[in-house]
Amino acid sequence: MVERTPVFDALCQVLLLIGLLIALLPFAIVIIAATHDIRTVNIVPMPLAPGHDFVANIETAWQRADLGRKLLNSVIFATAVASGKVLLSSMAAFTIVYFRFPGRSAIFWVIFVTLMLPLEVRIVPTYSVAANALAPFQAILDLTGLTFVIERLSGVRISLQWGLLNSYPGLVLPLVATATGTFLYRQFYLTIPDELAEAAKMDGSGPVRFFADILLPLSKPNMIALFTIMFVWSWNQYLWPLLITTDPNFGIAVTQLKHLIPSEFGLPDWNVAMAGTLIIMAPPLIVVILMQRWFVRGLISTEK
Repeated sequence: MVERTPVFDALCQVLLLIGLLIALLPFAIVIIAATHDIRTVNIVPMPLAPGHDFVANIETAWQRADLGRKLLNSVIFATAVASGKVLLSSMAAFTIVYFRFPGRSAIFWVIFVTLMLPLEVRIVPTYSVAANALAPFQAILDLTGLTFVIERLSGVRISLQWGLLNSYPGLVLPLVATATGTFLYRQFYLTIPDELAEAAKMDGSGPVRFFADILLPLSKPNMIALFTIMFVWSWNQYLWPLLITTDPNFGIAVTQLKHLIPSEFGLPDWNVAMAGTLIIMAPPLIVVILMQRWFVRGLISTEK
């Protein structure tokens, strides 16, 4: 155990305060810049005293970037991805831990290895699948010759098409699978005593009921922690939504920042850009604040 002394405590407090100031300084600059007019925000150095144009900058950013519809799309997108990740990871980990079948450890490690393949690496095949989600099944029919046989017998050529571009399923489904969540749930399920599963089985509880009535309530803090992490991660996604959506009706808030950043020969209204940034960062910040207690408990709690 580390011995606590007044000098050591004071030193730790000073270091924590310095770290806090360094972390909050960029946010303070963004907030201050969002309160100034265009002339003041471009002064070098920019005044650190708040201005009086915050409301006007918020209104301009809201209208220019069409943030009303885009924020709604972002909430739907981030909530669906986070919920899907929580549900799919819990079910995958449940299968790996509680079902005995050959190769289950190998399957888990294959899932875990996908952590080494970020979205940027698999963006081309993922986009190809999203352009036509039934293309693999069409390829199987073509390779096995079933397409040719059916065409000769019925005169109808099978052509399977299901495009996910410019749609909510196209935004959400390719991002739902997560090796991180599966690993988190697996480690949690391994800490649950085997006697609990045996007792549930003796009481006549099947796998689905054991999962829904026992495991899910026990893993509630983990679910909220994972949901919070994945909501913030999904909200900050830029590349995939920008690639998959060409229809402005399916755009999300983060991609709208490009409409607020001044162009090379445009008006340098960084005050509007900073105001838009504050609007866009507000929803995930609210989620983290509301979920903070459960989030911390889900990450560090050892109570079962």
